[in-house]
Amino acid sequence: MQRENLGSRLGFILISAGCAIGIGNVWKFPYLCGQNGGGLFVLIYLFFLLVLGLPAMTMEFAMGRASQKSPVKMYQELEPAGSKWHLHGLVCMLGNYLLMMYYTTVAGWMIQYFFKTVTGTFTGLDADQVAASFTSGLASPLLQVGCMAIVVVLGFWVNSQGLQNGLEKVTKVMMLALIIIMVILAVNSVFLPGAGEGLKFYLLPSAKRAQEVGLFNVIVSAMNQAFFTLSIGIGSMAIFGSYIGRDQALMGESINVIILDTFVAICSGLIIFPACFAYGVQPDSGPSLLFITLPNIFNHMKLGRLWGSLFFVFMTFAAFSTVLAVFENIMAMCMDMFGWSRQKSGLINTILMLVLAAPCALGFNVLSSIQPLGEGSSILDFEDLLVSNYILPIGAFIMVLFCTSRFGWGWENFVKEADEGKGLKVMSWMRPYVTYVLPLVVILVFILGIL
Repeated sequence: MQRENLGSRLGFILISAGCAIGIGNVWKFPYLCGQNGGGLFVLIYLFFLLVLGLPAMTMEFAMGRASQKSPVKMYQELEPAGSKWHLHGLVCMLGNYLLMMYYTTVAGWMIQYFFKTVTGTFTGLDADQVAASFTSGLASPLLQVGCMAIVVVLGFWVNSQGLQNGLEKVTKVMMLALIIIMVILAVNSVFLPGAGEGLKFYLLPSAKRAQEVGLFNVIVSAMNQAFFTLSIGIGSMAIFGSYIGRDQALMGESINVIILDTFVAICSGLIIFPACFAYGVQPDSGPSLLFITLPNIFNHMKLGRLWGSLFFVFMTFAAFSTVLAVFENIMAMCMDMFGWSRQKSGLINTILMLVLAAPCALGFNVLSSIQPLGEGSSILDFEDLLVSNYILPIGAFIMVLFCTSRFGWGWENFVKEADEGKGLKVMSWMRPYVTYVLPLVVILVFILGIL
């Protein structure tokens, strides 16, 4: 069967960035940044993106392009005869399914919030009433499963239309719209009265705040966020490497994806912090920032319903771009393993994912008594822990070893593939770092994640 290819370099960059850009960029990055000394956190984060994210992403792209296969089959094409590296391909497959088992529910929350904002459900509510609205939404099995099902059905349907006609076409429109909406929201936020304090809090390095948290904690937070933001370790980037030509060297393409991912993360802070400070709201941690604090701010803002609706369109696009990219990975792996057509893979996986994702959607209502990580935890927390703290870091460690070890694909083969085409090349001085230091850093991320 003839392998499909992406129609353009822009499509490849936007889809890869879309996979990396998710909900974590929007609420987690700004919050961590504010908590960990503002601009100082940003500088350390950028440092780790370059030393940790860049080589690992280049490796994933190279493995995909060299093998011309999905992650479940790429090791077989590249590994020495008789070795067992290909077992990690099955773990990649499991990781992609696990990620979507909870991420589709979270993407469903974005759709709910968009409709609630557009229809004026939050108008006139205070923070406690907005929180109550979120909680009552979680308590409805029909609403949670229904919104998750919309994400699953729509996602697999788009990808079933073909690589260029489905995934590439829709992602291009969504990502370009996402960037435009973001810039409009950021400009609006920055010019709010009293926004200057928010910008200072966000962007100026604060040694005092860093000392309060502890410099070690700032470094660990920045390192973890840099590692997890790019979704490296389950082959979600390798698949797009397999769809591109050999015109461009892969390190330069990785930098383009990282720039776009970082732009979205930093822009999110420009939307959130000036607005928080303009309306005297302390930026809270985690989901409450997104689902309670921000709707409350939009309530007080002139044309708040418009700005709130735009914000949750942007959030929906950020979530859905990740869903489409990972669904493509899942479909491609099934096509490689079982010889299915794109349409058959889409249909079977739609049914399978509806079943697999149901426990997470029901974990806040019908199955709320199941608390796998102790009191107050949910099925979503457990699935997220497995992916983020185990499967991603261990996967990245295996991929780095595979690309640098003579018992795997090996450094020379990796560099030959990565350097083919125009653009930034892998430098020879990088070899000791990537071979000996990078695996230790990834192991450190893994250990800190467990602790």
